[in-house]
Amino acid sequence: METIQDLLKIFPLRCIPAPTLLSFDHLEEDELFMGEGKILGMKFQPAFGRRGKGKVQLFNATLIVKDKHSDSDIPIKIFNAYPNINKKFQVNDPVTFLGKVSLFNNSFQIVNPTFNPPSSGKDIIIEYPTVNKISGKQIEKLINTIPHSVFDLLKENLPVESINKYQFPSKKEAILTLHGRSNVENFKALHKRTTHRMIYEEFLLSQIKVITRKGAVKSIPAPKMTFSKINLESFSQLFPYQLTKDQWKTILEVQSDLSKGYPMMRLVQGDVGCGKTSVALVAAKMMTIHQYQVAFMCPTESLAQQHYKNFLETFEEQALSISLLTGNTKTKEKKEILSRLESGEINIIIGTHSLFQETTVFNNLGLAIIDEQHKFGVEQRLSLMAKQNGCHTLIMTATPIPRTLQLAQYGDLEISTIKSIPSNRKKISTRIIKKALYEKYLSFLKTRLEMGEQAYIVAPSIEESETMNIKNVEEIFEQYQKIFPEFNIGVLHGKLDADTKSKALEDFNLNNIQILISTTVIEVGIDVHNATVMSIYNPDRFGLSSLHQLRGRVGRGGKPGFCFLITPNQVSSEILTRLKVIEQFSDGFKISEEDLKIRGEGDLFGNNQSGMTNSYQFASLANHLDIFQQAYQDSIDYFTQSPDWLKSQIEEFKRDLKVSSTI
Repeated sequence: METIQDLLKIFPLRCIPAPTLLSFDHLEEDELFMGEGKILGMKFQPAFGRRGKGKVQLFNATLIVKDKHSDSDIPIKIFNAYPNINKKFQVNDPVTFLGKVSLFNNSFQIVNPTFNPPSSGKDIIIEYPTVNKISGKQIEKLINTIPHSVFDLLKENLPVESINKYQFPSKKEAILTLHGRSNVENFKALHKRTTHRMIYEEFLLSQIKVITRKGAVKSIPAPKMTFSKINLESFSQLFPYQLTKDQWKTILEVQSDLSKGYPMMRLVQGDVGCGKTSVALVAAKMMTIHQYQVAFMCPTESLAQQHYKNFLETFEEQALSISLLTGNTKTKEKKEILSRLESGEINIIIGTHSLFQETTVFNNLGLAIIDEQHKFGVEQRLSLMAKQNGCHTLIMTATPIPRTLQLAQYGDLEISTIKSIPSNRKKISTRIIKKALYEKYLSFLKTRLEMGEQAYIVAPSIEESETMNIKNVEEIFEQYQKIFPEFNIGVLHGKLDADTKSKALEDFNLNNIQILISTTVIEVGIDVHNATVMSIYNPDRFGLSSLHQLRGRVGRGGKPGFCFLITPNQVSSEILTRLKVIEQFSDGFKISEEDLKIRGEGDLFGNNQSGMTNSYQFASLANHLDIFQQAYQDSIDYFTQSPDWLKSQIEEFKRDLKVSSTI
């Protein structure tokens, strides 16, 4: 926080006119309710969680409150409270509370309410979040010291066309409303219009950033490359199989990009196993024909090793120098690789985050290929591209992207979609396994292993957790050793050293290990054709896209694949509905749409690519699609019309966006 304007961007979690005190007879599900009464009884029990430096034991509390205005009573539940909770409340104490009414076992309850809220109907209830250990109460006191005159200094950042078109409040009026400083009589209506404005503003400004970034990249000169029809046809000879129609279409789109005179920024999206790597291999060959270097960046070392092996095999008869660079590369070897890379001796370098470190210098980088883009942030992608002016970028993702998210998050990229799957890929059957089916699952797994096939077993954690009741690699390893003593069982996770991980993968690939128990390190890049079973414990701990990626590790050879989602004894209907999406659908595009609704769209301009914590404070693509479409169309119109505000906005964005040193 450097300015008062920064402070004003901390908006309340709740800002509403306080309800009038009513009797418990007026309770309604999902409605905010303020009541008062007397504590009849209390119940405390330890919670699963611990908090603080000393990992203090937390408690769940239930207060039975008798209504002051009727004969009714209601349970008030407080979850994950500190031990002093039993000192804050005593039987027969009066209590006033405000909270949302919910149903549990057909009875009303209130969970985690605010105690002793404002009681007057003319007051506005404001509740600020805790930020970096500064409590919401402290933040509220600080914001309340800001004079009203400061709000006059707030700069309007929407064009007058938008304000008039949608009847939005001004920036000043919007910020006053969000901090509860507006007229309480019209507060609900004004707050609704203000929220609409803030959602629209975030969408509009993010779209202008995307368009600005795309335009900035196009201003960078890049060498034009042309390829004859004979050149293109010769690329098919790199593979022992026939490329699909979608693969050829994508290759032609890449070839077209390389002939335009500015850097290619293309995203190749496609479902698991659709053959994106084949396109990357052709793109790499295109660059080496013109004497340019290629960098292939992967999110994990195992994936980098897999691609390194693939590149060596594909270009075995080509006079190309290919090297691997990861965080675990020995110091002496790394120094030699970096020297050869800078001198231009290395044609293709494959690696992890090491590729965009300052110490990595290229002689003539022509193409940066980034696999599994969702594992990286935008700035990391641009850091690699900025290694050389005019560098082309090819991005690949096996997480298919809904059209709305394409426009919002990847609007600065051209997008190629590969939907056709190579003929050697087999269908994968998916099944949710509850306790009643667990023995049957183990019997099925044994049958597949006896047929000479192999299995992945995935757990959400490496070792036992004090706070979470979930399966872990160590526990499953011990269990499977007892159940399957006749088979070799291996372990793979992020805490193992590089040599141990490589050995486990090699042994699994050679079928020296029949069961590989792992964390999600095998989510991408592992390609063992004999592996036919994927079992995922506690699948509720993973996103739908991750589950779909894991499932894609099997069925890669000529044999059908099987995926088992092994759930805990008790799962909510919400979790079960989510898992049924994976059970019922194999289309990654459908799954990604559901994942977008559940998990959010990620950070459009930072490093966080998924999850509800994103660059938006108010907007959500899943919930505000109609407003996004308004803002998206307006952003295009305003670029055509070039209103005055847009020019200054673009200059401000260009100062913020780290596209390259030339912009």
